[in-house]
Amino acid sequence: MTEQILVLTDAEDVTAERVAALLTSRGAEVLLLDPGVVPTGAQVDMIAGGTGRVRRWLRLGGRDVDLDGLTCVWHRRPTAPVPPHTVGDPDVRAHLSGEVKTYLDGLWRALACRQVPATRDVIDRADRKSYHLAVAVELGFAVPPTLITADADRLLDFYDEHDGKIITKPLHRSPRGTAEAPMGRYTEPVSNRDLGYIAALRLSPMIVQAYVPKDFELRVTVVGAAVFAVEIHSQATRHTRYDWRRYDHQNTPLQVHSLPGDVAERCRALVERLGLSYGAIDLILTPEGEYVFLEINPNGQYDWLELATGLPITAAVADLLLTGSVEAPA
Repeated sequence: MTEQILVLTDAEDVTAERVAALLTSRGAEVLLLDPGVVPTGAQVDMIAGGTGRVRRWLRLGGRDVDLDGLTCVWHRRPTAPVPPHTVGDPDVRAHLSGEVKTYLDGLWRALACRQVPATRDVIDRADRKSYHLAVAVELGFAVPPTLITADADRLLDFYDEHDGKIITKPLHRSPRGTAEAPMGRYTEPVSNRDLGYIAALRLSPMIVQAYVPKDFELRVTVVGAAVFAVEIHSQATRHTRYDWRRYDHQNTPLQVHSLPGDVAERCRALVERLGLSYGAIDLILTPEGEYVFLEINPNGQYDWLELATGLPITAAVADLLLTGSVEAPA
């Protein structure tokens, strides 16, 4: 039987296209769908009851696809449904987008096929920092002293406890706001000037952590049982000192890293404990040689790491989509 794989991602995801090309060369049928175009650019329909069975299908590019015949759904980087521009009222647009998303989330969840890295609800739960930090501590990871609070006095006590050497980071990695006025921020140190605005903390909780000195950072990509670790030498340039996502590619060397066996096993255990089959884990290696956990992204990007190091991550992802498992390299 031909493997039929549906990839849910945005229309410009070159990583997904590379995986799809490899899957096609292995004889699989791959469909790429940007959920943001449903229902105006693609139709997803469902019939339940009356016949004693449920039927779901996708109409994309003039063809009908039986969704109940899928062998795998990859929740890669799905976008939110976007109503047509003819709908101008922002409240109506938000309502329509929410209706379509609610429908699709439930439909994908009910499919009997394999879902990578997990069903949408499991992915969303694993992505919550307040959840995965607690699980990481339970598994024995070293984790920076961390405070999540909306209490200014508690933050000031934490600031004093760590001699002012603390950083803040957002609770959610995705940009907020609108396309015209996005809201997002990087990991930043807390300055004396920042403390002047501390009263605003009461409006929303914030993650605060003691600053951890870095020899370098690590992006650890777990695919099934395979673990791929890459050193990110973020301290080589001031631009990426606090957050390598500020990207200074020319001055930030990347190279393959050999994780100690216990750290690699703990990374596998975290992904499994969170109910995932894939996860991108961020660690720090301190000058003293300690591995410190920062966070996990259930759908973290890996393509740039593979291109820089030659690690076979794309092949491992293709194996996972085709078979549901990937063995640890010998």
